[in-house]
Amino acid sequence: MSAPQQRDGVSAPAARAVVTGIGVVAPSGIGADAHWRTVLAGTRRTGPITLFDPSGYPTRNGGEVPGFTPDSYADSRQLVQTDRWTHLGFAATRLALADAGLPERASDPYGYAVTLASSSGGNLFGQRELQRLWGGTSRTVGAYQSIAWFYAASVGQLSIHHQFKGPSGVLVAESAGGLDSLAHAARAVRRGTPVVIAGATECPLSPYALACQLRSGLLSEVTDPERAYLPFDASASGYLPAEGGAVFVVEELGHALARGARVYGEVSGWGSTHDAAHTTADSAGDPGQYARAMRLALDRAGVAAAGIDVVLPDALGVSRYDRSEAEALRAVFGDRPPPVTTQKPLTGRAYQGGSALDVATALLAFAHDTLPASAGPDEVADGCELDFLREHRRPRNRLALVCARGFDGFNSALVLRGAAPTMGETS
Repeated sequence: MSAPQQRDGVSAPAARAVVTGIGVVAPSGIGADAHWRTVLAGTRRTGPITLFDPSGYPTRNGGEVPGFTPDSYADSRQLVQTDRWTHLGFAATRLALADAGLPERASDPYGYAVTLASSSGGNLFGQRELQRLWGGTSRTVGAYQSIAWFYAASVGQLSIHHQFKGPSGVLVAESAGGLDSLAHAARAVRRGTPVVIAGATECPLSPYALACQLRSGLLSEVTDPERAYLPFDASASGYLPAEGGAVFVVEELGHALARGARVYGEVSGWGSTHDAAHTTADSAGDPGQYARAMRLALDRAGVAAAGIDVVLPDALGVSRYDRSEAEALRAVFGDRPPPVTTQKPLTGRAYQGGSALDVATALLAFAHDTLPASAGPDEVADGCELDFLREHRRPRNRLALVCARGFDGFNSALVLRGAAPTMGETS
């Protein structure tokens, strides 16, 4: 746990950061309820990419947000100035604020902050403008090219739109960033900011973005969406890219209770480490550093490894990385790790948005008093022998460990302590 704060020379307990609002915009659906229904049903939402014609690429499947209409969440000026990735952020933030019972404009602007994760930025916007530059007769780009693609664009646009003027920032650690965002939000709460918007969205589905992702050699080229993304499975062939993610209202506990807010759970502990190595076609990450991030999260939460109810892993779907992740989990938990569940095969991998979505799944699991069954593997690969949840189960201690690895060596882990169930039994 963190050291007590000093107030007038007297030690006081550190402020507690809790989640009071969840906004999901993902292939699993728009809204937390839609996402939870997809998770419980185990319905696979990946399929052919439709945002552009992928026929010339070896990977043609991905995860897209169904029925997403940006003009339902952003005005015409914002639509012109920003990328689809930011449109998804507008939507997820509005849903999270509504879920938390907070207004869209803060009465105390400096008491609200925005701390999101980012990775590749505004791909579709940049693609369109660069095509106009090199393929059109005007040989120009639009005035907003300089800001729409920028990795901090969503944080800036959201802070302006909602007038949240507290200490804001953007975390960049690829998939690990979705967890780092919540850790940073918890630190901001402990330093005195009552409300922080945290989480992440992503939209990596454009011709240029897909070409960049294919360079890693880690994407699945299997044409059948049902078989293309199979983490920890003997038939694992890589992952499918996806858009979307989740945004949260992270709030100081006293502030939340004073206004009668529902609390989903607490961000209790976090840990981040780095491998100091590039991701290559032959690498598998450093399981020792990954395990260290998990231990740091457990130690800071004051939680014994044996107390964890469920682990939501990174689940890359690349055999050597899956084995490395299983090795890290066994190093932390011994020969009998807690139940493991992953829903990434249902949605695809949305990078930092995907790890944020895992946090949403864990918090909703506690709210519904149901740990959801894992979406695979069907045939566990050698070296990946973990206790995968095969059916829904009730939690015991209401503690989850969410893990994520970012390309080029980022490792992060987050301990969530769930509140009492509020939504009835759904298993």
